[in-house]
Amino acid sequence: EREREREKERDHLHGRTMADDPELAAIRQRRMQELMAQQGGGGGARGGMPSAEQVQAQEEQRKAQEEQRQDMLVRLLTPDARERLSRIRLVKPEKAMGIENMLLTAAQRGALGEKITEDRLITLLQQVNEQTEKKTKVSIIRRRSALDDDDW
Repeated sequence: EREREREKERDHLHGRTMADDPELAAIRQRRMQELMAQQGGGGGARGGMPSAEQVQAQEEQRKAQEEQRQDMLVRLLTPDARERLSRIRLVKPEKAMGIENMLLTAAQRGALGEKITEDRLITLLQQVNEQTEKKTKVSIIRRRSALDDDDW
């Protein structure tokens, strides 16, 4: 990108544009393709960092997936259930994501007949809480010493 900016500056200083010189435009196009091929195939000249275009494409793909995910949830949940799930997401995002994943996979398998109501979502949350609840057991082991007075 820096190289592209430098070329634009040079062209501006010399009073020419790509439209003025089709040969120059073809050379630049070829050079850009070579650079893109190097970055894509050989790990890139910047130590394997993705280019700005790749980052932007990944971001757009992520946004599209998230949008598709939200559309599916709108179809699966009643408004009350969506509201409850959004409140859960504010407090415990990882738990909300887990519930959403569980609902989406159940929907893909065809296990969900109708929309999930708030009551059904509460039941589902309780089941998940029981499964993921950390059961802590504390056991105190007392070591006996030869000097203990317990033998009396």
